[in-house]
Amino acid sequence: QVQLVESGGGLVQTGGSLRLSCVGSGIIVSMHKMGWYRQAPGKQRELVARITTGGSPNYADFVKGRFTISRDNAKNTVYLQMNSLKSEDTAVYYCNAENYANFQNPYWGQGTQVTVSS
Repeated sequence: QVQLVESGGGLVQTGGSLRLSCVGSGIIVSMHKMGWYRQAPGKQRELVARITTGGSPNYADFVKGRFTISRDNAKNTVYLQMNSLKSEDTAVYYCNAENYANFQNPYWGQGTQVTVSS
């Protein structure tokens, strides 16, 4: 059974930093395209960043230059380093993994809340 467990969320002031972690079990994260998504209240879930199996990252325009996605294969963990946080970054952040058995049904974590206060 595949599980993705996020951690690292919390309350931070504008301009601060947080690092989110996503630990995979039942899955080798380096063999899947992994992503971080977020969902703010009343809004749709949106892509924040992805990392390919080859380690290439790509980012949504609204986080470029502020967020960094990375992967530690030994720890089977994907990270999202978030710097220069803004109030509009407040959301629940979800880890996502491509499901090769069913591309329409990717794997999701339970989410971690990030709140940025001004």
